[in-house]
Amino acid sequence: MSWLNYHHLLYFWTVARAGSIAKASQELHLAQPTISAQLKLLEESLGHKLFERQGRRLVLTDVGRTVLRYAEDIFRLGNELKNVVNGMPSGQGLRVAVGVTDVIPKLVAERLLQPAFDVSPDLRITCREGPLPQLLASLALHELDVVLADSPSPEPVSVRSFNHLLGKCGVSFFAAPRLAHLSKGFPRSLDGAPVLLPSDASSVRRSLEMWFDSRGIHPVITGDFDDYALLTAFGQHGHGVFAAPSVIEQEVCRQFNVSVIGHTADIETCFYAISVERRLRHPAVVAIAETARSRLFG
Repeated sequence: MSWLNYHHLLYFWTVARAGSIAKASQELHLAQPTISAQLKLLEESLGHKLFERQGRRLVLTDVGRTVLRYAEDIFRLGNELKNVVNGMPSGQGLRVAVGVTDVIPKLVAERLLQPAFDVSPDLRITCREGPLPQLLASLALHELDVVLADSPSPEPVSVRSFNHLLGKCGVSFFAAPRLAHLSKGFPRSLDGAPVLLPSDASSVRRSLEMWFDSRGIHPVITGDFDDYALLTAFGQHGHGVFAAPSVIEQEVCRQFNVSVIGHTADIETCFYAISVERRLRHPAVVAIAETARSRLFG
């Protein structure tokens, strides 16, 4: 049985990504003749030409493009393997790196992440917060094990990723004591009332606006916020009504001294775990997903 030489495949993959043997030689710290010889051996073992020369450029053949797709999958899986093994329990404890989009309420993020600590008593968790595109870039570089977001990875996107739905719930509306009277006649009471909204980056912002429009409600938008923590801080001090996922209704009331003036199931807030794996494997990430589906949103 003839085995594929993965060193040769690595040289081919590097040349294809770099665009030339000269650039690949710098990246691999190998002489150009060495790389050329290894590419020739790979072509001989496969029985097909992988590159053809057009002027000074090397261009992939049809077979070369097919081999490149497989090579990308092979080396991506290799990186996944290292990631999973590095996260396994060892003398240094279990580690997990999580990205959380800045539009997810902190109370939701905390409840999603809490089950990870049940996996190992010496878990070390690293959390990074930011906009979804920035976190997906870190995910592609394997700097993160998973990204938690309120929307799936957008299409088209250069980062190969998989969306795992954690759950969905309705929306509740909250108000400080000075605006608590808006509970009477809800939702018509929101017409002309001050409202605080998340930024356009949040999927729930679009859903809220569509919900208002469908009911002929025209609130006065007194603030737009990228950071949900800042939005709730302003809501706590009575600057406007704000919405949050119904799943954290009790926590919001208790922590911010606000009351629920109404809620709706017509607006769904969804939460996703985005990974480079088709199937979640990291034990801490698996615990996050399973607990969210069975308890938090179940």
